[in-house]
Order: sequence, then structure tokens, then C-alpha cells
Amino acid sequence: MLRGILAGVLWALETVVLGIALEASPFVSSEEALFFAPFAATFLHDACSSLYMLIFNVARGSSRELFAVFKSKNLPWLIIASAIGGPVGMTGYVMAVNFMGASVGAVASAIYPAIGTALAFFFLKESVRWYQWLFLFFTLLGVLGISYSPTLTISNVWLGLLGALMCAFGWGIEAVILAKCLKGNEIKSEYALWVRQTTSALVYGGLIIPIIGGVRFTASLFAGEGIVPLLTVALAALFATLSYLCYYRAIASLGAARAMALNITYTAWAIVFTVLILGDLSVLNPTTLICALVVLVCGIFAAQNFSSLFSYKNKDEDMSGGRI
Repeated sequence: MLRGILAGVLWALETVVLGIALEASPFVSSEEALFFAPFAATFLHDACSSLYMLIFNVARGSSRELFAVFKSKNLPWLIIASAIGGPVGMTGYVMAVNFMGASVGAVASAIYPAIGTALAFFFLKESVRWYQWLFLFFTLLGVLGISYSPTLTISNVWLGLLGALMCAFGWGIEAVILAKCLKGNEIKSEYALWVRQTTSALVYGGLIIPIIGGVRFTASLFAGEGIVPLLTVALAALFATLSYLCYYRAIASLGAARAMALNITYTAWAIVFTVLILGDLSVLNPTTLICALVVLVCGIFAAQNFSSLFSYKNKDEDMSGGRI
């Protein structure tokens, strides 16, 4: 439980730091830069995170076990989850932060536990109760309410919402697949995270960025004005890596739904850090705070099956002669 909450705190810090990087001149200097910014930033972010995880695992003397993961029967599923969670989910997240701001983008992307629950219903045939669909509906309404808060400055609502939906579906699918891969501890969470970040960086660097013609722009970030934003992205990646470590371990021990529910507390922490670090008080308006609360609470409830809690209670009652 503490790991799940800590994952949210660290991800909120990552969000604010990443937002600072995306406001730097190399990312906003032209229309071309604005287009390439989410892709270049995500590639650099996940490449740095992959390097951090490699150093972390090698420093612990786990290099042999780390590379043994390539013999696992769950590796193909892990790579699929990585390709979806990174290039799709993380790009959407960066788009949401880029076009809607750090705090609003964080809240908007927090619908992914509810989306993950819906995806588990359709593709894994998991049971989803009527009230979970209702909470999912209110979660989406909360995101729309935040997007149209009159006191906030949002550069592009529709691109921000598109990013939030990409993020929600990408991370929702990733969490469902990861829960399957990490079950039984065949693949440890720290090894799975390295595979995830490495796969994402390779897909970006070897496929997506060359296809969209962003190689020259990405390379320009390694010199001149791009150095400081690059280092800022690297710092954000460090917070993200620590957050992912906590999150993956929470998935392994608690399951996807409960881990996602704990992780989305980053929405509340993102608002706190936006005020404390950036001094942005515009997020403290009633509309944003109420809608953020709706997204947070309904997103958690949409990922929970309360009937299972009652069944556990009844089982305990039966075993103890009617008393717990």
C-alpha cells in the first residue's frame, strides 16, 4: 500500500519537473518544435529511465538474472505491454501535460484505472459491476469539467484530451498485461521495468521519431539551448523510474486494479506540487478542485469490485460461526 502511494507522490514530482522542461525554449520555439516536443521528450525520458534501471540492476549484482529475463515465456507479453504503455501511453501523457499543463494533464490522465477496468471486462472477460460503469462515466465527466475550467490557461483542449485518452488506454492495457506477467514472480518487477523502458526507447528512437521526421530536432537537444531542458527531462526520468519501481512492485503484490487505484493519487499530489514548486494558484479554483476530487474518487471506485469484499466477509463469517 505504501509503495502504491509513494509511486503517486514520485510521479507527481515527475509531472511538474517534466512540465518545466516542456516550457523551455527548444520545445516551444516554433510550430515544428511544438509538434515534435511530446515525441522527443518521451524518447529521452524513457531512454534515461532505461539507463537508470540498467545501472540499478548491475550495481545490485543482478546482471545475470536481468538478462535471463529474455528466456522467460512471458517476455513477448511484457514487450507488448511495454510497446503500448510507452509509445502510446507515455506519449499521450506528455501531450496532456504539454497542452493542458502539469496539474490538469495529470488529473486528465488519471482515468486510466477506470479504462483498465473496462478493458479487462472486454478482453479478459473479468467481471465488471454496474456501479463500476457508473463511476467510469462520472470519471470521464470530471475530466471534461477540469478541461473547461474558466480560470485555467490551456493551450489546446482537444489535443490535451486526445493525449489523456491515449494515456488512459495505453496505461490501462499495460497494467492488465503486466499483472499477468508479474504473477508468480517469474519476472521480477525491476527487470520488467528495465525491459519496459528499453523497449519504449527503442521503439521511439528506431521507429517513431524517424518516421515523423524528428531526428534532427531530437539531436539538436544535445547542444546549445537544449542542454538544460535535456537535463531537466533526465531529472524527471529519475523520479519516474523510482515511481515505476514502486508501482510495479505494488502491481506484483496487490494486483493491477488496487495498484492503479493507489497510483492515481498523483493527481492530488500534482496539484500540491504545482502550487508549492511553480507557485501557480490558478488550480485552486472550485471547479478544478471539485472535478479533481471526482476524478480521483470515481477513478478509484471504478477499479474496485466491492462485491468481492462482501464475499470475503461472508466467508470469514462462515468460518467463525457467524462472527469475525
